[in-house]
Formats: sequence, C-alpha cells, structure tokens
Amino acid sequence: MRTEVITVRTGGRPIVKDITAEASAFVSGEGDGLLHVFVPHATAGVAIIETGAGSDDDLLTALDELLPTDDRWRHRHGTKGHGRDHVLPAFVPPYASLPVIGGRIALGTWQSICLVDTNGDNPTRQVRFSFLAG
Repeated sequence: MRTEVITVRTGGRPIVKDITAEASAFVSGEGDGLLHVFVPHATAGVAIIETGAGSDDDLLTALDELLPTDDRWRHRHGTKGHGRDHVLPAFVPPYASLPVIGGRIALGTWQSICLVDTNGDNPTRQVRFSFLAG
C-alpha cells in the first residue's frame, strides 16, 4: 500500500473543499486498485458530491439545519455550537473508498471528492490518501 498525507487549508468558517485534483494526482500512473481517503480529525468528513452548482452550499445549509450551532450540545469547548462539529462525522463519515481504473479515479461525471469541515476553530486539516493496488 502506498500512502501520503496532504495538508488542506480550510479557514475559519464551514467549508466544502474539493480535493479531487489532489487525489487524482496521487493515483496518477497507478494501475487498478482502491483509493482510500481518510480525514484523521474528530470534526471533519469526506463527501462525494457535485460541486460548483450549489450543492456544496446546500450541504452546509442542510448540516446547519440538522446540526445547528447553538447551545444544545453537551460537548462545549471551543466556539458556540462546537459540539455539533463532533457529531458531524456520524453524518459525513471521515473516509471514502473509491475504485481506481488504469490510474484514474472512477468517479461519475459530476462527482467530486470533498473535505467537509464545519469547525472554524481549526483552519488546517490533514487528509490521508492510501492506494491499494488490485
């Protein structure tokens, strides 16, 4: 298995960050196999969604409605509502596995690999790419 960690700047606000180009570069030149994308954080996830047509903002809106940033959360350190960030990985898991065919990720036409980070307290994240040859 080949693996690599990249650092992604997410800033101080909730974001859906497309990391497809970085993942594609990681598997470029490989044959067939599996790409595993993992975010080693308790407050971020990985989603396979369409970006650029509003779906990324729609996802953040849906998460705000499902997991509001208010004082209902028992987990209370950090900024107001930070407890919801710790619940996020139950809804947007911190990993995804994707097929790689001939060194290319077999995504659908409108699919992108995205880091989902609602935690404004941590402006940078790490993402681990692992490739398992078939």
